[in-house]
Amino acid sequence: MSESRPELLPAWAELKAAAASLQELQAKDGSVADEKDVPSARGHADTIVRAIQELAPAFPHDAAYLDALVEDFRRWMAAGMGVPDFLDSLVQFQPQLGRVNGRRHLVVFPMYTQNGSTNRFVEAVLIEIVWPDFIAELEAGDYSNKLFVPIRFLDFTPGYDTNSAVLFPETVAVRETPRFTWGAIFADREAARFRRVVSAAADITRLELPAEAQELLQDQKLAEETFVMWDLIHDRTHMRGDLPFDPFMIKQRMPYFLYSLEELRCDLTAFRESVRVAADKEASDDARRHARLVQYAVIFDRIFRFAITGSRVRNYDGLGGQLLFAWLHQNHVLHWTDTTLRIDWEEVPGVVIALGEKIQQLYWRSIDRPKTAHWLAAYELVSETVTPHPASVWAKGPDALPLDGPPRGLTDAVLDDEFPLSMFFEALDRKMKPVIESTSGITGSSA
Repeated sequence: MSESRPELLPAWAELKAAAASLQELQAKDGSVADEKDVPSARGHADTIVRAIQELAPAFPHDAAYLDALVEDFRRWMAAGMGVPDFLDSLVQFQPQLGRVNGRRHLVVFPMYTQNGSTNRFVEAVLIEIVWPDFIAELEAGDYSNKLFVPIRFLDFTPGYDTNSAVLFPETVAVRETPRFTWGAIFADREAARFRRVVSAAADITRLELPAEAQELLQDQKLAEETFVMWDLIHDRTHMRGDLPFDPFMIKQRMPYFLYSLEELRCDLTAFRESVRVAADKEASDDARRHARLVQYAVIFDRIFRFAITGSRVRNYDGLGGQLLFAWLHQNHVLHWTDTTLRIDWEEVPGVVIALGEKIQQLYWRSIDRPKTAHWLAAYELVSETVTPHPASVWAKGPDALPLDGPPRGLTDAVLDDEFPLSMFFEALDRKMKPVIESTSGITGSSA
């Protein structure tokens, strides 16, 4: 079989099978805990090593990484297959240094897969870089993001037969935390589930789609490239602006609605900048076209997929979708009348940008505020538009909250479902649930 299709090579099939067998012997931390399983585990790992060596010629740009990967496997086997440590190979894998459209990588690590498996099993994935010319143009200009790596699936082991759409170095088992230099997002999975979910939602709500939005739902490649542009701007926004805190504050036991606002801030920045690019006569035709499509993608993915995907336990993306929908509705550019959804597209940009500016103002003011005051102001921003649970302590205001204790008390007072679904979303959720569940494991080639 041609090396131009590594996913069809016998060595890849052998690697996948060996990884799946090895996973059955691994504990949650990646170790092979039962001594009687170690000989079998070594056999599977040895098969993986031989397969990597056989596949390596198809990936000359990754020679240093694949050599180090083989050594990490051998060291793990020799040490008795305890908790794995693949730091040496991880630091050699630098896909951000060769963002060439269509370049392929073989990635094998003991790792968990976000929104997929929480076990640090040996997973393997064949990926392809998505880097069209207009993205290179944008990244070389106002939207520099040296760490961003947009990718699509070629094939994968079970940890990615899930909802996971990211490949992050921080998920890999290592002895110490290195400086992270890249983050990869599967644009094909994002695009494929977007197309399936939004097509169904538009049908259920009888939403009449503009011609360009229809093209977005019909064309997988067009949707993939649109998501790459969205992700490029979103990802870089996390560390830019008037930030009063670490933007990834969910790791610090802060109320989940703060993370909702951070993710929404980044999406609305992508929306605002896409409005700007679409109007920029010096931008390429491809950049301007995709900038228009990003605006549809942000709105539709947020209100149709984010709002009703996942559990109701501190669902920060769900809340962000609810907030955007309610904001559009209450500003009279989104209408649910006669059981039909209608959107006034000419009025949408100004209204969406206004919500982004409201969040930016919250951030700017919060630089001068104590942490608790910022949390209260953020809650007020959300609850002005999305109705809190009737049993909420937070909704009763500062006098009902334990303000004289540690911040943890405030976080604990937030209900798991602090902002329940509206009647609109409850009804939509019942009809959309099978569609959303069907997107687990979806790729561009399976859409």
